[in-house]
Amino acid sequence: MKRTTEKNLMVFSGRANTELAKAVAEGLGTQLVPMQAYDFANSETYVRYDESVRGCDAFVIQSHTAPVNQWIMEQLIMVDALKRASAKRITVVAPFYGYARQDKKSRGREPISARLVADMFKTAGANRLMAVDLHTDQIQGFFDGPVDHLQALPVITDYVAKKYGDENLAVVSPDAGRIKVAEAWSKRLNGAPLAFIHKTRDVTRPNQSVANRVVGSVEGRTCLLVDDMIDSGGTICHAADALMNAGAASVVIASTHAIFSDPAVERLANSVAREVIVTDTLPITDEKKFDKLTVLSIAPLLSQAIREVFEDGSVTSMFDEME
Repeated sequence: MKRTTEKNLMVFSGRANTELAKAVAEGLGTQLVPMQAYDFANSETYVRYDESVRGCDAFVIQSHTAPVNQWIMEQLIMVDALKRASAKRITVVAPFYGYARQDKKSRGREPISARLVADMFKTAGANRLMAVDLHTDQIQGFFDGPVDHLQALPVITDYVAKKYGDENLAVVSPDAGRIKVAEAWSKRLNGAPLAFIHKTRDVTRPNQSVANRVVGSVEGRTCLLVDDMIDSGGTICHAADALMNAGAASVVIASTHAIFSDPAVERLANSVAREVIVTDTLPITDEKKFDKLTVLSIAPLLSQAIREVFEDGSVTSMFDEME
């Protein structure tokens, strides 16, 4: 029998991406806490845990995939249920953080929805937030409490270095704003040269940008085109075309979050890219899979981070070599 003074790790999962949550729990040598979760006829969500959670260190895993609002609400309700059942500490684990692109006001009278989501989790009872590759670093400051910002970079670059390490690589950012991220990739890939796509985006039209010109030398190189997410695939496919037109030998696309809203799969499958590398922060159904797609597991990274938090270790030290 566990004493209340002993630390007790418990992992919970919403219904959005149970496969990932199971893999994370396995990596921690435990199982997901059984619970009931269903929707009423009018679409309201109900959850109840099948065992006591009193005094536990709770980690609530939910990826905010489509329908985003439903899964965020379910995670909020799970956090509230844990708080009311006397969990000692509650960590929200959101491998993909919903509304991350709404992190500032581009025009007047717009919301900052990423901040609202953070506020809702705090109000529900979350003590800590853990996410992978937030769209912008400033979101860490939206949550009033500790935030563990994990990076999929080591997972993807290890794969790229093994497969393409012998080739003449260049790291390419799809826009100037993400060049700092590309620099970190370059550092992990033996100082591969950097380039970026100069593009314009109409803030009044979502999911649309116009790829303009390539800035940097890419001729004859295998270009690793890196971004944090692929939604409809338009931006990344236009960028890949621009690179090939600039004389690149080939293009490999790498991204953490595979949102893959229609028509992303069709665009990527028919694109000039020779491979599309993503992680499983979001569930990728069979309909969203295609020949060029490689899916890497993010579960070991999440398991390690949860272990560090639970044992009062250091999450930062997991990424020290990237500094």
